[in-house]
Amino acid sequence: MDRTPRAAAAGGSHVTLLGGFSVRDARAVGRPVVEDLPRSVQRLVAHLCLAGRPSRAAVAGCLWPDVPDERAQASLRSTLWRLRRSAPGLVAATPDTLRLGAGVRVDVHELDAWADEVGDTSTGTDRLVLPPPALLGDLLPGWYDDWVLLERDRLQQRRLHALETAAGRLCTAGRHAEAIEVAYLAIRAEPLRESAHRTLVRVHLAEGNLAEALRASAAFRDLLWRELAVPPSRRMQELVSRWQVPVPARDPRTTRLPRPLLAAATAGALRP
Repeated sequence: MDRTPRAAAAGGSHVTLLGGFSVRDARAVGRPVVEDLPRSVQRLVAHLCLAGRPSRAAVAGCLWPDVPDERAQASLRSTLWRLRRSAPGLVAATPDTLRLGAGVRVDVHELDAWADEVGDTSTGTDRLVLPPPALLGDLLPGWYDDWVLLERDRLQQRRLHALETAAGRLCTAGRHAEAIEVAYLAIRAEPLRESAHRTLVRVHLAEGNLAEALRASAAFRDLLWRELAVPPSRRMQELVSRWQVPVPARDPRTTRLPRPLLAAATAGALRP
């Protein structure tokens, strides 16, 4: 446990990995703690943000996998030296392990905390909030290390599931406008994700906006056909099938509203 003044100096640091790498000091009005950190230093800090408290050997093997162990350990020592000069206290080291310094915050951890709160049924819906825009970016875009790619996929799935869960819970609480906004966040993050589109359709139906639900369903159907040449799943079709009638054969993808319903929608006569 590093209790030196140097470690305390980084207590206000915030590491950003979503949307790109940066290190900022909360006490310095958002200015970067350091600029132009060497890539080897960035990789070390990012790895520790994602890996927790790994052993030195594990870090060296992960960051320098294509060189002998002795050379990897030497590269790690050199990188730690450069990091201590650029951002003292950001990383705490023991003879065997490495970890972030005390009080260092990481946006990925904040995303996980938000997702945990959304998924915790004991959390009252009055405490549910939309995720901050800063938590919606991809993990370290432009980085292609295997350990980054795996974590990027994990975080994307975690965020998408949390967004859909949040939309569903907000809808149940009658907060339909917020539920729609969260559903669209999931759709923008992954436009071909059917469960996100189903969530949006359900919110429109819960609010009594049948025409909106039908338009959202049709838009997804057309997108899916253009991109993958497949129809939506039965679960999506069943959400709105009771209000749709198929158009005979020329284009099996196309559906239309029954004439009375279409006339009512056009006249603004639909009611919840």
